[in-house]
Amino acid sequence: MKLFKNQWSNIIIIVIILVMVIPQTRKPVQIFVNKLISFAPSVNDEEDQEKLASYDWVLEDKRGKRIEFSEFENEVVVVNFWATWCPPCIAEMPSFQEVYEDYGEKVRFIFVSGEQHQTTDNYMKRKRFTLPSYKMRTKAPEPMLGKTLPTTYVISKSGKIVIDKVGSADWNSDSFRSTLDKLLQE
Repeated sequence: MKLFKNQWSNIIIIVIILVMVIPQTRKPVQIFVNKLISFAPSVNDEEDQEKLASYDWVLEDKRGKRIEFSEFENEVVVVNFWATWCPPCIAEMPSFQEVYEDYGEKVRFIFVSGEQHQTTDNYMKRKRFTLPSYKMRTKAPEPMLGKTLPTTYVISKSGKIVIDKVGSADWNSDSFRSTLDKLLQE
């Protein structure tokens, strides 16, 4: 029995060393760990909910079309700052896709990346995601800074930031869906 335990510990040590040494294994491991530790995002307390300074923000879709953020005023909006090279971003994308499939007609989803459209579009196609990805043409309105990836903001119809989550989360949770339903009823 002691021999069996030693073999398992040796195998685990070898696997850990391989993961640290081989760069190609680092990213999948980081994605896996992020999925494991992702929980549903929490709603900000009422007194902590900041209001958008303005809706003055210009985005560009993958076809190069100019999108005015002001078009989404008085709507529930989910804004996610992400990148294709970011393991926590990649970890949360499948849960976003599931929510988008159910709420895409009722809630505006805006995925903002600083990468080229071709890069984000190829990633979305490869993963079979239908999430709308944009590039910023002007600076995001305060207080949406999105300096850390991923950062997600959920904005109510009245312009209040109900959720501001830095890091990955499980967006396909019952509690988040319930939050979206409440915001849509306002």
